[in-house]
This record gives sequence, C-alpha cells and structure tokens, in this order.
Amino acid sequence: MRQEAPALAPPEVELDRQLLDAKLAPPRITARGSVSRADLIDRARSSSRRVVSVTAPAGYGKSILLSQWADSEKRPVAWISLDRFDDDPIALLALLAAGFAVIAPSAARLSADVRRLGGSPLGRAAPAVAAALKSSRSPFVIVLDDLHVLKNPECHDVLSVVIAGVPPASQLVAASRGDQPHLARARVHADSFEITVGDLAFDAAGARRVFAGAELPLSHEEAEEVIQRTEGWPVGVFLAAAITRDGGEMAVSGDDRYVADYLYRESLMNLPAHQQQFLRRSAVLDRMSGALCDAVLGTSDAQNILRELEASDVFLVPLDRRRGWYRYHDLFREFLLSELRRVEPNAIVELHLRAADWFEQNGSPAMAIEHLLNLPTEHARATRLISMTALATHQAGRMRTVQRWCTSLGDEAVQEYPPLAVIAGWMAVLTGRTSEADHWAGILDHASYDGVPDDGTASFRSGWAMLRSFMCADGPARALEDANMSVAAEALSSPWRDQALYLLGEAELLVGELAAADEAFRDGSIAAAAQGNTDIVVGCEMELAVLTMNGCRWVEAADHVRIAMTAIDEQSMSDYSTSVLAFAEAARLALHRGDLEDVQRQLTRAMRARPDCTYVMPYLAVRSRLELAKVYWALGDQTTAHHLVREIDDILLHRPELGKVVDDVAEFRTTMASSRDEHVVGGPPLTPAELRLLPYLQTHLSIREIGERLFLSRNTVSTEVGSVYRKLGVSSRSDAVERATEVGLLGA
Repeated sequence: MRQEAPALAPPEVELDRQLLDAKLAPPRITARGSVSRADLIDRARSSSRRVVSVTAPAGYGKSILLSQWADSEKRPVAWISLDRFDDDPIALLALLAAGFAVIAPSAARLSADVRRLGGSPLGRAAPAVAAALKSSRSPFVIVLDDLHVLKNPECHDVLSVVIAGVPPASQLVAASRGDQPHLARARVHADSFEITVGDLAFDAAGARRVFAGAELPLSHEEAEEVIQRTEGWPVGVFLAAAITRDGGEMAVSGDDRYVADYLYRESLMNLPAHQQQFLRRSAVLDRMSGALCDAVLGTSDAQNILRELEASDVFLVPLDRRRGWYRYHDLFREFLLSELRRVEPNAIVELHLRAADWFEQNGSPAMAIEHLLNLPTEHARATRLISMTALATHQAGRMRTVQRWCTSLGDEAVQEYPPLAVIAGWMAVLTGRTSEADHWAGILDHASYDGVPDDGTASFRSGWAMLRSFMCADGPARALEDANMSVAAEALSSPWRDQALYLLGEAELLVGELAAADEAFRDGSIAAAAQGNTDIVVGCEMELAVLTMNGCRWVEAADHVRIAMTAIDEQSMSDYSTSVLAFAEAARLALHRGDLEDVQRQLTRAMRARPDCTYVMPYLAVRSRLELAKVYWALGDQTTAHHLVREIDDILLHRPELGKVVDDVAEFRTTMASSRDEHVVGGPPLTPAELRLLPYLQTHLSIREIGERLFLSRNTVSTEVGSVYRKLGVSSRSDAVERATEVGLLGA
C-alpha cells in the first residue's frame, strides 16, 4: 500500500534544479537579421483577450515571437518551455506553478503542493493553480512554448482549468505546431487572439531585413523571388540567406516538399567535419550541456563547441542566461537525427547508453530511463531502473509518467521482471483501476523470481505476498499467512517492514484477533515514523483510532486521530484512497465531541476520496464505508447510510470472504432494520462514478468527449451529469462546479 518513495530513492539534486531553471528562462534567440514582431505582439497585447495562441508549423518563428514578447513586456512574465517529459498532468501543473512562483514569490510552495496533490490532477491540483493565478493582485503574462509536445489529453484538461483562473488584464500565450484544444472555450467567449501562419510568414520587406542581417544586398525584385520560392517560410528565408552568404545558389523551390531537408543539408555541409559529427551525435539529447556532451560524445571541449555553434547561426537555442544548457531547433534536430541514422547508425545505441549512464550518475534516473527506452536491447536495465524509481515518481504525483514507461516497455517486458509487476499492481490497486489490478494479480500468481528486487523488498515472494494480502482475494486465512511471511522476511532495517506490520494488523482484524492487531499496528507506526513513510503512519494510526474508540478510550483515540490527520494534511494525502477510513474516524471523534461543523467537513473529505477505494482493497473499502454509514446514521441521514451499505454489497460480490468485517456489516444491518426513523434527513450522495465525472465539468469537454475520457457511452455520461445536477440542486455545469467547490467536492 506504500504510496511514497522508498528510502533508497534519489533526492533532488543540482542537475534537476538546472534543468528546471532552463525550462523557466526565456531563451536568448539572437539570429542575425531577426524580423521584429512588435506590431503583431502589440495587437495581441492590446486585444484584452486572456488567451493568445501562436499556431504554425516548425520554422515560422514562434519561439522568436515569444522571446521578443517577453523582452518587451512590462508585466511580469512567467516563461515555461515544455518538452516531452512534461506530458503528465501533474508534471505540467507543477511546472506552471514553478513558473508562476518566479514572478509571484507568494506562490513559492505551490509547485510542491501540486506534486503532493498528484492523486487528483483535475479535481484538486488544477483548481489549486487556477486559484493562485486568480488571486494575483498584479497583471502578468504566462508564456507556454512548444505546447504541441503535450499528447496526453489529461494535460489539456487540466490546462483548461488553469486558464479559467487567469484574471482580467493578464494573458496566457501559448505556441504550438498544431491545434490548441483550450481555444474552443476561449473562442465561444470571444476571449482569444489567434496568430497563425498567415501572420508569421515573411513578406519581401522581411526577406530584405534577413539578408541585410547577413550583410547581403537584396533588391525588391530579388526579395519577392525569395518569398515566392520559400512561400514566406521564415526558416527557409534565413537559410537561403546563409547559403547565399557562403557562396551557394538560392536554387530552392517553395513547392518542393523536401525543401527543409535540402536547406538543412546545405547548412550542415558548410560546417567543419568535427562540428558536423558533434551536431549529429548530440542530437540524441533533448537538451544538452558541455559536461553532458563531453560524456556522451567523448569530447573534452564541448562547451566551446556549443558556443561556436551558437555564434555560427546553427539552430541552437540557449536555455538559460549562463549559456549552460542548450537545445536544437526542433526541425534541425529532426534533420540531424536522420543524418545520424544515415551516416553513423551503429553509434546510436552507444550514444544513448552513455547519456543514460551520465544521467543516472548525476542523480536523474528518470532521464536515464528515457534514453534506455529508446533501446530494445536495454529494456532489462530500464525495467530495473523503473523499479527503483517508480514509487518515488508516483509519490511525486507523476503516475502518468510511470504508466508511460511501463507502456513503452510493454506488458511482456514488465512480466519478465516480476518485482516491477508487483509495483504495477500496487499502483493499480491504490488508484482504483480494478481491471488492471486483477490483470497483474493473475500474472503474479504464476510468476517467480529468485533475485534480489531493486525496490528494496527482501524478495519477490515477500513483495507479492504483501500485495496479495492487501487485495485479500483468497480470504482472511491466506491474507494472514501472507502478512506473517512478509513480516518474517523483511528485516528490522527493511524500508518495507512497516508495511508488512500494517498488513499483519489488518489480517489479524479479519480473523478477530484484536490484541494481536493492536500490537502490529503500534509496531508498524513506530517503524513507519522511523522510515518517514507517512502513508503507513496514517494506516496504523487510523486503525488504532478505531480500536480505541470501540473500547471507549476517547482520549487515546484523539491522539491517534491527530497523528493521522496531521500526516494527511502535511503531505496533501486528502485524495488517497487509503485516507478514507482516517476521515471517517475523524468525523466519528468530532461527533463524540459535538462538533457538527467538523463532522460535516470530515465526511465530505471521506466521501470525496472514496471512489478509488474499491474491491481490490476490499477490507479497507468495506470498513471505511461501514464507519461512514454509522456516522451518517447517527446524524439521521438514513439515505446516505443505506447508499453506503449498498456500495458495501457491491464490494462483497467480488470479495465475499472478509471474515469479521462481514459480521460487522451484518450487525449494522440489524441496527438499521430495528431503528428506522420515518423522518429521513438528507438526500442521496454522489456515487463514486459521479464523483469521477465531476471534475470534468470544469473543462471545455463535451458530453461525448467526457465519455471518451472515462470510457463511457454518451448516454451514460448524460444520465450521470443529470444526476449530479439533481443531487447538487443546480441546472448548469458552471453552477455544478460552483456548488461542488462550495461543499468541498472540488478544489484544493
């Protein structure tokens, strides 16, 4: 059940800070003869439209325009350069938060808070960023470069929520090669200013300025010819000037579909052989520094070469003011990679391996994984590295990144390394992906592995036993056997011993051994605190709270609730499926004290977190709902209590053998049957399915598109939306979002 990084996970290091700084610094693009976009920028700036889009294929000067805008802007500018590693909703939101913090010091903690809200990108993290933007007292500009690298629809969903938080007089400016999904809503509200190919293409005057920058005279007629041949494509004009300056012929045709390859080849051929090789080989790197290039290319003067290339009009973009990190223009890199495959295909594997080695040695295993995934022969190494970092990455809120890694590896590769299959199973269980969890459990049942796992567990058998105990598919006796085996296997120094003890306590509860459960939970809490494993502290302390409340030891119970709730609040674990029981017990304690306001607050938190608490974590799912039902029953809300019992019935259909828990449910049924009150309070709560749908009402998505996100039919979504409206007492999406935020079902 561990939802945070094992102790061996690498800490944040200087390299990560350098890479982040490079993403948040406007690039210094100083191509000679650059054409000013001041008029276009002024029109966009003065339009009063909150959303500005710059959409055109590669080579149209989108980044130059954004850079000129940032240089001339009087309002504070938050610059964010996106790359393919940001294609994860939490990674994107954390980057937006970090960029905003550069211009708004009051938001310094926002990025860290967003990462801790990784369990709910759309429901919590995106509204948190939107709220921070909305609260700004001074107008600002947020610049997003290379938006087209975001392929994950969830990224565009959360971005649409963030954009809604941009206040009047502020603007978000995004550049992309293709369609920008958030424009649909902005267009409807007449809130967008769009810059397209027609605006960015050069005219004859622009061509003359480019050639003048290369110290080449150009008549008006010649300029018209250049524009005709290049169709106004800015990169084509720049390269035509460079070719002409170096004595070449401008024999390029605008209607030649391969004009880019032709022009780039002419540019590359004018460089010395050692620079050509440097360019080809360094193209395997998404971004580069002198030290990284030296390690990958076997050079000793890479920093000097990078400076030379930058000065030679090669399409090299400095990413920070210190000229420490660079990247190639996208089109140029694509060409260089094709040249590498053509000229030196046998070098590619070794280059990626050296890059992976350098990143791993410098504390960035995630970047090492990205290079290894390019190499089918290195999937075994990638698998082990993912095993070491998956839980740390997941704890940082980047679950989609781990999913992408595993998808890139393929199920077969994950199956070949069973310890990673265990981690995949845990992530599926903890995020409520029941089919996926069952899939991995079926595979693990037939797997074996005798090596030492890279995730820190004592053995594959111990790791799988812990997951199997938690999923409890074979009843209490097997769950207890598995938990005992793991406690015996995980040494006192093991970072997983606390989890084994927690699971032992849960299994003892299932068989009715309360004293043994109490001892296991106390030992587990102590071990978890020593390891800094917050989620296990919460798990043990909430169970101790249940035991002490049942024994009417309310003072001691209050201490356990306080420890659990403090950990949840400090680590932003409100959306964790494993926190539901803690909220239920906090509500129960508040009810005992007569604090009805706190009762309602804790019940809302519990009900909001419960969708991912499913039958694949059965005893926790049932007991959490049972404790909630008892509190609602005590408040006179019989409707909600009965609804929760029906949810329990659904879970028991999948997991009928839950020992003492089944007896506890039966006892509560008897209570409900014998004390039905004719004066029923409250209406039915939102179901787990409706709670999963609710965050999408904040977005621009249509009913059909929401269905595609949730793998539901349009009719099903329409029915659920109608039910949400009815239960919240509203009649529109905006009112539903507003009401859900008021009652705590949306927002941070």
